[in-house]
Amino acid sequence: MQRALTALALGLSATLALSTAPGLSTAPGLSTAPGLSTAPGSGATDGSMEGFIESEMPTSGVPGLAYSVVADGGTALGARGVVRVGGTTPVTPDTPFLTGSISKSFTALAVMQLAEAGRVDLGAAISDYLDDFTGRPAGGVTIRQLLSHTSGFSTLQGNASHRDGAAGTDELARLVEGLAETTPAYGPDERWEYSNTNYQILGRLIEVVSGAQYQDYVTTHILEPVGMVHSFVADGEIHESMATGHRPWFGTKRPLPENRTDRATAPQGGIVASASDLALYLQMMMNGEDDVLSADGKALMMRPAGGAATFYGFGWFVDAGNGTVWHSGSTPGVETLATMVPAEKRAVTVLVNGGSGVGFGETSALRNGITTRALGLDAVDEGSRLPQKALVLSLVLLPVGYLLSMVWAWRHRAAIRAKSGVAGRFSLWFPLLTTLAAAWVVLGLVPSLVGSPIGTISMFQPDLGAALIATAVTGVLWAVFRLVVAHTGRPARA
Repeated sequence: MQRALTALALGLSATLALSTAPGLSTAPGLSTAPGLSTAPGSGATDGSMEGFIESEMPTSGVPGLAYSVVADGGTALGARGVVRVGGTTPVTPDTPFLTGSISKSFTALAVMQLAEAGRVDLGAAISDYLDDFTGRPAGGVTIRQLLSHTSGFSTLQGNASHRDGAAGTDELARLVEGLAETTPAYGPDERWEYSNTNYQILGRLIEVVSGAQYQDYVTTHILEPVGMVHSFVADGEIHESMATGHRPWFGTKRPLPENRTDRATAPQGGIVASASDLALYLQMMMNGEDDVLSADGKALMMRPAGGAATFYGFGWFVDAGNGTVWHSGSTPGVETLATMVPAEKRAVTVLVNGGSGVGFGETSALRNGITTRALGLDAVDEGSRLPQKALVLSLVLLPVGYLLSMVWAWRHRAAIRAKSGVAGRFSLWFPLLTTLAAAWVVLGLVPSLVGSPIGTISMFQPDLGAALIATAVTGVLWAVFRLVVAHTGRPARA
């Protein structure tokens, strides 16, 4: 039994690295092809799109979705499903969704605005603007390195909690004050590694330089000028108008209890926007005009930043080979994808109010499928999900196996108590060592390898988190139970 747990834990590290990193979905892998023609202002795409959604939506398990397609100077909008399971309110193209890490492009855009205004130097150190970083390990990291994820902060550091639990308008300031004490995992420009920490710091930079709260700055300088009337920035309040997130729970998706937003994480993932508004936003990014940002500034954001960032610009992933610029997003219960082909002024946004499970109820096929069909791009090969499903089923079944093994141990307690000598002691104590090691792998090593602490995994995928914890704990309990049985109830020696 303990051997099975160890093998499972090692397999999970590879599976979860591809499947569960919050805020970083696998790349769409899109390649350009002859495009889709849509009439200006049309309300839906062609029948093949609707047929695909009809067939794929039940497989993904998402309660609702909205999408927008920008092509040939027009915008096509579509929506299906409901904002919350059990309710009747339909999702529309104007329904706001938490966009997750698509929000990083808004933060990067705000920083670029300040740079063009001469108030921020992209090559300057963060300590030049934020006093908390003066003399600190990350004080020499530049604004450009934060924008391009080459600062040295790791994915794990970005997904760890640095919160003190207190609410208030200064949440971001307190969060970044704590981050200033963190030593980056790597040296600046040593490697590219996606980290929410970078954009949390940039959000605070915007506040200090502009003298306005992040929420107010983005609303005034981006949302309003672009005309995003159905969008807002996470402010810590409950918003009933939002699509409710639904997290995976053993083959189903359960709604979050309330539509509360998180003020402190707004710069990394807290822009709340509708599909219709994101169409306006992507059109602005591709229009080649000087408006909320210069055309040159937009182009700079959407090309590789250079050095270690060969496929990431400022707030956008970049595939120079096929001309796509994109970002995915993931918050508890919501997953998103925005993709542009700037040279052709075409773009697609897909928003779903259901989080992916591992193997079961994944949304990538739905989001990628809408994107490729809308833009006329090559289909994405999602591959077989059988290995992921097998691993999850093993996680669910192993705790049951351990509990049954404890029943077996009790029923055969006489044989266990009769164990003696070196071989007997080894057979009693070795399982404890192996299950402790396997528990460390499941609860410590695997989360470290995928860049998400067990608490973060549980936040996004509570069923997976529960299964991981149950597997690790019941394994150790089984080994301890055998020892207790072996060393109690023995007849006293004469």
